[in-house]
Amino acid sequence: MNILAQCCGIVLLLVILYFYSNQKKVQLHTGQAFMGMWIATFVSLLLDTNSMVLLTYRDNLPDLVVRFGCKAYVSSLVWQAIFCLIYVCSDIYEKDEMYSKYKKCLYVCGSFFMLLVFALPIYIHAESATDTYTYGPAVILTYILAATTLILLTILLRKNKDKMNPNRRRAVRVWMGVWLLAAVIQFLNNALLLVGYASAVGVTIIYLKLENPEANLDRKTGLFNQTAFLLYMKQLLNQEEDYYLLGMSYSLGKGENLSSDAEEAIYMEFIQFISEIPGATVFRCEDDMIVFAFLDAGEMDSGYHILMERFEKPWGKSLVRMMIPHWYYVSNPRIVREEKDYLKLFQYAEQFNRDFVRIDEDMVKSLNSEQAIEQMIVEAMREDRVEVYYQPIYSTYRNQFASAEALVRIRDKEGNIIMPGCFIEVAERTGLIMRLGEIVFEKVCHFIKEEKPEQYGIEYIEVNLSIIQCGYEYLAASYKRIMREYEVSPKAINLEITETASLSEKRILLENMRELREYGVTFSLDDFGTGQSNLNYIVDMPVDIVKFDRDMIQSYFANDKAKYVMDAAMHMIHGLNLKIVSEGVETQEQYATMEELGISYIQGYYFSRPLPQEEFLAFIRDRRGGIVPVS
Repeated sequence: MNILAQCCGIVLLLVILYFYSNQKKVQLHTGQAFMGMWIATFVSLLLDTNSMVLLTYRDNLPDLVVRFGCKAYVSSLVWQAIFCLIYVCSDIYEKDEMYSKYKKCLYVCGSFFMLLVFALPIYIHAESATDTYTYGPAVILTYILAATTLILLTILLRKNKDKMNPNRRRAVRVWMGVWLLAAVIQFLNNALLLVGYASAVGVTIIYLKLENPEANLDRKTGLFNQTAFLLYMKQLLNQEEDYYLLGMSYSLGKGENLSSDAEEAIYMEFIQFISEIPGATVFRCEDDMIVFAFLDAGEMDSGYHILMERFEKPWGKSLVRMMIPHWYYVSNPRIVREEKDYLKLFQYAEQFNRDFVRIDEDMVKSLNSEQAIEQMIVEAMREDRVEVYYQPIYSTYRNQFASAEALVRIRDKEGNIIMPGCFIEVAERTGLIMRLGEIVFEKVCHFIKEEKPEQYGIEYIEVNLSIIQCGYEYLAASYKRIMREYEVSPKAINLEITETASLSEKRILLENMRELREYGVTFSLDDFGTGQSNLNYIVDMPVDIVKFDRDMIQSYFANDKAKYVMDAAMHMIHGLNLKIVSEGVETQEQYATMEELGISYIQGYYFSRPLPQEEFLAFIRDRRGGIVPVS
């Protein structure tokens, strides 16, 4: 029965070796340590089987040969314990020098105890063919070492639980449990030699849970995946040797329409090519970011030129598809603290939309600053430190303040106001603008419900929508729900929109606008004269008001060409029966001119800067008489 158990263990380990050796692997300390543990377990099983054969035929063999074979097996258990400790240390001690130091120390300890096992006597108990086993000081020492190893492993796992991969910690614990159970059974019944087989089961558990190379491969491309990238980068970061990183994303050039199968064939041709770059370990990370890791500067330069030359040519059997690469070169890999920071840097670099971006210390500082702002936004939303300021808008035909624009502000922990120019772009890039926009809208609706600004002549409040919000499919449903919750009339709301980034977002925006307009909400086209906002956009969008931005108003008084363009735009907009808001009006002359031109609404510092809610209420209460206030 015992020989059958050992044979099963040997077969199990050989199956693991077959699959492990036939998979592409990223070179990691943990993988090397795992192979050391596999070898120690495999040799131990062979020696275990050999010792049982020697014991069976001991009467026909020299006693010295039998005892040596038995001691060889017992000493192999010591090395199993040593390599298990090395495997755990390969994960805990991140610094390469620390790992090497502990590994050497364990090798010395293993050699010492192996010699000690061979020096101590070993005895053979043989009452029958099925009741044969070894005992004595050498065996007792092995049990003591096994118990000590389990204690050390327990201490290491507990003390370093925050440093270890949690999956590895659990797998090692299971391995320890299986091995301990087998050792206890064997200690209570020496005839049941189960420790070797239990060790094989433990190695199998670790392989399946952690060391299966397939887990580090991207299933679609066969390249190493993001998990492998993070593990590899963590190891490289803790080594003294230099390494070089080159990130790549790509866009497709214009060409004939291809079938999905043809596009897939081109993609796999591309994958096959980049996977064969000499000296490169290639990873496919999220959003199809490809990362090449080189350990030699010359190989990186050569690999980059090989890639550049290939991308100058079309892809596919018919040579119809051009692929346009975008490169992200990490000039100094030591500029990051943690391996995950590389992914953040590559994602951050993508926004520049350039063919080649050098990732350096300045970019790291910029990213860190953005992350700090992102954290500030999150904390402000969580701790209710988002505030709404209101800038009054004057109606020239009613001769009084008739509306106001709601503008978001964030108050930091020290009580200082942070202007939107410091955080809006970050909120849009990170997607936080969705929740931030809802919070602002909720606060505006709460303000309308509680303070009833219509009693002071305020017909509606303008609320900005960012480009990201405009492309949100459920925007209309969300804003209608908030208006119903606060019992706010849709006529009290005007939403300011800007240009959309894509045709798909524009379609979503138009559907949202249709639904909200049917509900009673009006719309303004914000910042006319900047970005992509143009006359065609006014025609396409079902807006009620067009807002001339501050730069356009200032240019009107400084540039004859700008004046001519703005006069023509106003004539066209009035012809469409749309109202106009002039932003950025700052002087009496500008106000008088805008009024003379028939501008419906005027907004700017000539009347007031954006005001906190209480100051805004006081402002409009004091100016209900129809007199134009001058700041």
